[in-house]
Amino acid sequence: MARTLFDKLWNAHLVRDIGGGTGLVAIDRILLHERTGGIALKALEESGRKVRDPARVFVTMDHVVDTLPGRGDRTIMPTGTDFILATREAAKAAGATLFDIGDARQGIVHVISPENAIVLPGLTLVCPDSHTCTQGALGALAWGIGSSEAEHALATGTLRVKRPAQMRVTIEGDLGPGVTAKDLALHVVARLGSGGGRAHVIEYAGPTIEALPVEARMTLCNMATELAAFTAVIAPDDKTVAWLKGRTYAPQGADWDAAVTAWADLRSDADARFDSEVTIDAAEVTPMVSWGTSPQQSARIDGRVPQLAAPIPGTAPTTPEAHARALAYMDLVEDGPLAGLPIDAAFIGSCTNARLPDLRIAAGILAGRKVAPGVRAICVPGSTRVKAEAEAEGLDQVFLAAGFEWREAGCSMCFFSGGESFGAQERVISTTNRNFESRQGPGTRTHIASPATVAASAIAGVITDPRDLSLEAC
Repeated sequence: MARTLFDKLWNAHLVRDIGGGTGLVAIDRILLHERTGGIALKALEESGRKVRDPARVFVTMDHVVDTLPGRGDRTIMPTGTDFILATREAAKAAGATLFDIGDARQGIVHVISPENAIVLPGLTLVCPDSHTCTQGALGALAWGIGSSEAEHALATGTLRVKRPAQMRVTIEGDLGPGVTAKDLALHVVARLGSGGGRAHVIEYAGPTIEALPVEARMTLCNMATELAAFTAVIAPDDKTVAWLKGRTYAPQGADWDAAVTAWADLRSDADARFDSEVTIDAAEVTPMVSWGTSPQQSARIDGRVPQLAAPIPGTAPTTPEAHARALAYMDLVEDGPLAGLPIDAAFIGSCTNARLPDLRIAAGILAGRKVAPGVRAICVPGSTRVKAEAEAEGLDQVFLAAGFEWREAGCSMCFFSGGESFGAQERVISTTNRNFESRQGPGTRTHIASPATVAASAIAGVITDPRDLSLEAC
C-alpha cells in the first residue's frame, strides 16, 4: 500500500500499537532548555529514575538567559538564575550534552539542533516547546511535548502518541519579489485558521517548497503549531543532504553514505492518500503582517484591517468577540490601513527568523540607512554560531550602523516571562511567531512579519512594505 512520509516515519519508530489509535513510539533525540528542562531532569532524579540514554539528550540555555552583551548567569527575570543553575546541575548529573552560556554551540533550541545536525532525516525528536515542529523541515518527525512527557521520554526512550491525521499543503508557482517564507507561513495560517491543522501532521509539498532554501523551510514548519498541528514535515532532498553534510553530529564516512541512501526513500509515494489536501498558489502570497492577537489575524501589508461583516476572501473566519477584542487591544479600527501605522520598536529574532539568511535579508535593507528616530530596534541572532558567522560577514556592523542593538543569542523578547520586555501599549513589529496579548511584554502590541518587513518598518518608523524600499534602492 502506498505510504506517506509520515507513515514511513511512524512505522519505523512504532514499538507497539497500544490500540485506540495510539502507539508507543521510540524517541531518537530529546532536546531540553532551561525553562522546563531542569524541572524534568530534577523530577526524574527525585523519582529515583535515571536517563535511559544520555547520549540522546541535548540541553541548551536559551529561554530565560539574558541576551545583553557581557551576560552571565544573572538574569533580568527574577528567578532566571535559579532556572539556569538548576538546569546546568541536572544536565551534568544526568550526563546529557550541555550547550551552556559561553559555549560556541549555544542558542535557541530549534536553531542549534539543525545547525549541529542533532536532528536528521528519519529521526524522531521531542522537546518541551511547541515550536519543535520547526525541525520537521529536515524530514524528521519532531514535535513539542510537556514536561511530564519529557520525563517519560528521558526514562524510557519512548512516548505514547495518539496517531494524528494527515494533511498535505501543496504550494505551486513562484513567490514574488520581496515575498518570503514567513509571508507564506502567515498566508497559510490566515487561510486555514488557528485550528485549521488541529491533530494533523502537515506535509508541505510542491515546487515552491522544493525551491525554498532549508532555512526558509524551517520558518514555514515553525508556524505549523499556530495551526494547532501536531507537527509539520518536508521530504528531504539534495538541498537537505548538502546542508547537513559535515555538521557536528552528522554521520561520517561510510555511515554518511548509508544514511543518504536511506533518506532517499523518505518521501510520500506518488499515490499516497491524505486525510485532507490544500493547494495554494504562491503568486497569491504578498508581504504579510498580523493585525490582531492571533497569527490567524494576518493580512496583506498593503491591505486594510478586516471588517467583521466583510472578512478578507479566502481567510478563516473569526468570532465577533475575538474580532472586537483584538481591535481594542491593538488600538485599531476596521478598514484602517496597515501600512503607515507608527511603531515604537522593531525586533528581529526567535526560532522563526533569526538564522543567517534572515539576518542577511534584513541587513540588505538596512545598509546605508538609519532607524527612524524614536524607534528602538533590536537584533538577537538565533545561535552563537549564527552571531559569529554574521559578524564574520560584517552584518553586525550594518545593524549597529543603522541603529539596531546587536545581542547575544537566545529567545530574548520573543516572549515575556518576567524579564526584559517592551512597554505597555508600545507597537512592535517583530519576526517572532506569536502576537498574543502581552506576548512581548504586558500590554505590548505585537505585529508579526518577515525580517524584510521589520527592517523596512524600522527605517520608516511605520509599518512598511519592504518592496517599497527595494524599489527606492533601485
